Amino acid sequence: MVFWITAGALALVAAGIIALAVRRQRGNSEHPAEYDLRVYRDQLKEVDKDLARGVIDEADATRIRTEVSRRILAADAQLKAEQAGETTKSRGGMALIVAMGVVLIGLSFLGYWKLGAPGFQDQPLTLRMEEARARMDSRQSQAEAEAQVPASPGPTPDADFVALMDKLRQTAAERPDDLQGQELLARNEASMGNFKAAYTAQQQIIRIKGDRASSSDYSILANMMIAAADGYVSPEAQAALRRAMEINPANNLARYYWGLMLLQNDRPDLTFKIWDQVLRQSPPDAPWVPAIRSRIMDLAWFAGVEYQMPAAPHSGDGLSGPSNDDMEAASEMSAEDRQEMIRGMVSNLAERLATEGGTPEEWARLISAYGVLGDSERALVIWEEAKGVFAENPEALAIVRAGAERAGVAD
Repeated sequence: MVFWITAGALALVAAGIIALAVRRQRGNSEHPAEYDLRVYRDQLKEVDKDLARGVIDEADATRIRTEVSRRILAADAQLKAEQAGETTKSRGGMALIVAMGVVLIGLSFLGYWKLGAPGFQDQPLTLRMEEARARMDSRQSQAEAEAQVPASPGPTPDADFVALMDKLRQTAAERPDDLQGQELLARNEASMGNFKAAYTAQQQIIRIKGDRASSSDYSILANMMIAAADGYVSPEAQAALRRAMEINPANNLARYYWGLMLLQNDRPDLTFKIWDQVLRQSPPDAPWVPAIRSRIMDLAWFAGVEYQMPAAPHSGDGLSGPSNDDMEAASEMSAEDRQEMIRGMVSNLAERLATEGGTPEEWARLISAYGVLGDSERALVIWEEAKGVFAENPEALAIVRAGAERAGVAD
C-alpha cells in the first residue's frame, strides 16, 4: 500500500510540473493593444495642448481627435477580442492538463501492473540471503548441467595422436591404480576438450593418492568439472573446491572459483570480498586475473563499496619495486645516486602497497629493500603490517617472511 501511495504522489507531482509549464505566462508583460490605448490617450491630451498654444486650429484639432478616437475604438475592440480568446484557450489548456495528468498517472500504474510485482512485500536482506542459500542448495548437479551443454567439436588431433590416446585409455582401464598413467590420461583428455573423461581420470588420481592428495589436485578436479559444465560450478565441483581450500587456504584458483559459485547464486557481495583478495595476492599473469579485473568494479557496486582497482604491476618480473637487476645496476653508481634511485623505487612501492595492497612477493621485496637501505626500523614496521594482512594465509606469509629474514627483522 505504501508503494501505491508513493507512486501516486510522484505521478501527481509530475503532472503538476507539466501543468505549470503549460500555464506559464510571460510574467507581467503588457498586451500590445493596451500599450496602443495608452499612446492614443496621450495623443488626445497633446491635441488639446497644441490647440491652446495656437499650434493648430480648431478644424485640425477636430480631425485629429476623430482619427485618434477611431484608433482607440479599434484597439479596445482588439483587446476585448484577445481577452475572450484567452478565456477559451485557458479552458482548453486546463482540459489538456487534466487529460495529460490522467494519462501520465494511468500509464504509470499500468506499467507497474504489467512489469512490476503488485502485492509483493519488501524483501529484507536476511530474506534475500536465505533465498540465495536455498537456490544454492537446490541447484543442478554436475550430471544435469553437463546434459544441457550443447555438443561442440573439439580440436582434431592427427591419426598418430588418436592411436596413442586409444592405447593410453586402454592401459589406464587395465591398470586403474597406475598413478602416472592416470595423470597422463587426465592431462591429455583435458587438452582434447574431453573434460568429463579428464575429471574422471583426475578422480582416480585423488583416489590413488588418498591422504597425500594436494590442494592442487582438488582444484584441478574442480577446474575440469567446471569446464565440462560450461562454466557452471556444481555441488560436486563445490565439494572439490572446499577440500582444496581446507588443505591450502591460499589456493587462489580454488578461491576464484568459489567466488564464481557465489556470483552464480546471487551473492555478488561475497564474491567481491573474495575476488578482491585473490586479485591482490595473485601474480599478474595468473589466468583468473583478467576475469576478475573485468568484473570486479560491478561487483563492488553491488557490494556498496567505493572501490579502486589495484594497479597492474609493470616491471619485468611482474613485481613493483627495485628488482635484483636494479640493485646490480645501482652498484655501478655513486653511493649518493644509488641510494636516491633505490629510495625512489621503494617509496613508490610503499605508497602503492599502503593504498592498494599487493602480492606477498611485493611485500617481501619492500621489506628486503628497506633492509638494503639500512632502514631496519621501517622494515620492521612493514613486516608487522604484513603479518596482519596475511594472517590467514600461511603460504603468503611465508613468502613475506623470507623478505623479512633478508632484511634481518624476522622474529
